[in-house]
Amino acid sequence: MSTLSDPPAESFRLSQLINDKRYRSITFQFIALLGLIVVMAYLGWNLVQNLAAAGLNLSYGFLGEPAGYDINQTLIEYTSQSSHLRAAVVGVLNTLLVAVVGCFLATVIGVVVGVLRLSKNWLVRKLMAVYVEIFRNVPVLIWILIIMAVFVAVLPQPRDFRGDNPEASMLWEAFAFTGRGFYSPRPFFTAEWAAGGTGWLIVIALLVAGFFGARALANWATKTQEATGVRPTTWYYTLAIWFGPLIIALIAMGLSWEMPELKGFNFRGGIFMRNSLIALTFALAIYTAAFIAENVRAGILAVSKGQTEAAASLGLRPNRIMNLVVLPQALRVIIPPLISQYLNLTKNSSLAIAVGYMDLTGTLGGITLNQTGRAIECVLLLMLFYLTISLGISAIMNVYNNAVKLKER
Repeated sequence: MSTLSDPPAESFRLSQLINDKRYRSITFQFIALLGLIVVMAYLGWNLVQNLAAAGLNLSYGFLGEPAGYDINQTLIEYTSQSSHLRAAVVGVLNTLLVAVVGCFLATVIGVVVGVLRLSKNWLVRKLMAVYVEIFRNVPVLIWILIIMAVFVAVLPQPRDFRGDNPEASMLWEAFAFTGRGFYSPRPFFTAEWAAGGTGWLIVIALLVAGFFGARALANWATKTQEATGVRPTTWYYTLAIWFGPLIIALIAMGLSWEMPELKGFNFRGGIFMRNSLIALTFALAIYTAAFIAENVRAGILAVSKGQTEAAASLGLRPNRIMNLVVLPQALRVIIPPLISQYLNLTKNSSLAIAVGYMDLTGTLGGITLNQTGRAIECVLLLMLFYLTISLGISAIMNVYNNAVKLKER
């Protein structure tokens, strides 16, 4: 009498690494990784050998030495006697300022222009097309120089604000737009316990808490709508969550404003934003927005026309159809190329030296490199910074992309 049993397990053979499709891809990836490691090791060894032959060595001790130069736009305290490391940190913050503000403005402008590119109004549609074609086909460096030249030539100088000059007057006695830069009121806290950075940390914490509170309220409204078919009105609760605790905290901390005042031949006090910062950020924003507008237009056109017709048959207005039906579905087409545009804007900020704005390329990759002669060390740090920022933007946007992409049942 015979018995049935499982066939014996097949033993592993080295030939399976090539012939078996279960292992083939892993094998090729491992070989490619080994090749990359060998190439990088050779380049590193070659670098060390050449430095040794020239009597040099890799050292970052220069970062602790006094920088010996001034920076015209700083977000943190800095003097010429500060270290090269602090100068590099100032450059990093200046770069991030341009990148964050530029990406925000480019997104807003790009979405608006992309939607208007599909407008039924012939004049609006053609004007947006002209804007996109002009800005996409002229190098961004040209736009930076043009906008900088316009600021310097058109806007009045601080000395012109003396006397009764209607062309040079402060806006609401609080804002001054000059050829040197823009001046605005500076907020500060009078309460001792909120002085320094403590008050701003509280403001940031309240904004973060308000964001999560508003998200929780929106999720509750969505669940209620799914259960009852009626979405509760929550906009006033959202405003209360966002601004209620914040206003109470600002009053408790004694929020006050330092106004810019004309003293001598220049303004003193308030917040000063150099014309180079404004020109660079604005030029990068409107240049990148032209590309984002085309991404938005392509994403909207990728949504089936039947979706729009179905929403219209339910009685939804055109703006509600765009906000609730079309754009949410278009996001999965818009987000991937949008990541590339954010990366391009961040890297294009290295053109800041053309208008005298001291970003990381101007500090660490410019004056510090020339003063210390540590070209390799400075370039490696520059590469590390831009690589880190690029990977960070990609990671954040990929998380958002996974959240909005189409999910199968």
